Amino acid sequence: MKIRSRKLLDKPYLVWSVLFIIAPLIMVAYYAFTDRSGAFSLDSISQILSYLPTILLSVLYGLAATVICLVIGYPFAYIFSKFSVRRQQMMVLLVMLPMWMNFLIRTYSWMTILGDSGVINTILSAIGLDPVKMINTSGAVILGMVYNFLPYMILPIYSVLSKMDNSLVEAAQDLGSNKFQVMSKVVFPLSLGGVLSGITMVFVPCVSTFYITQKLGGGQIVLIGDVIETQFQSANNYNLGAALSFVLMILILVCLGVMNYFGADNDNDGGVVI
Repeated sequence: MKIRSRKLLDKPYLVWSVLFIIAPLIMVAYYAFTDRSGAFSLDSISQILSYLPTILLSVLYGLAATVICLVIGYPFAYIFSKFSVRRQQMMVLLVMLPMWMNFLIRTYSWMTILGDSGVINTILSAIGLDPVKMINTSGAVILGMVYNFLPYMILPIYSVLSKMDNSLVEAAQDLGSNKFQVMSKVVFPLSLGGVLSGITMVFVPCVSTFYITQKLGGGQIVLIGDVIETQFQSANNYNLGAALSFVLMILILVCLGVMNYFGADNDNDGGVVI
């Protein structure tokens, strides 16, 4: 009876997976390997090579934003994992607070801040300094990525660090390890699952984003997400858009596979499992 009840509880998940995961992937694959008439064709796949520089540029931007998020997020997660439980809850709330606001509004607000007549340049002009060109630059795009996706780096790392056994740190200190050795030999290896999970959760949306580049890059910086969005929305070339999406999906799956291979799924704290 219990086994039968458990199988019944699995049914909604299976239906959800089929409708919202498997079916869309099948549609993407179908359009990627067909032409406008619906006949089998590799024309869209063959055009992908012409977008290889754009794909590499997207990966480069994604890596840059991911590294910055890791450099900022890890110390932040480590510091507030040492707070009292009540203060940790408050810090988690502050990290998640911007995520309660719409993604588009968060990104659009940076246009007001970084614009030529925005908040920063207005302050610079008021104190007698020349305005700085910030909007429609690579720096603005990477800043937008870091701002929007930084919580996805902080939270998995914090989740692991907050559950770490402090007796291991005390043992390392008793054996003569200094602070650097404790961090590099004990704390970081134990938090590696959260780090890899955070890297994946930041890198994947950074590579595929398009709204950030459109608003903060002013259309001057084109990533693979912009190309895919254009093919579906403007060019009405679903086949090429699906082919590019198919390649991007493979890239994401490879990224997840690498993360799992290096141990992100060794435990249940922050791991990523395909």
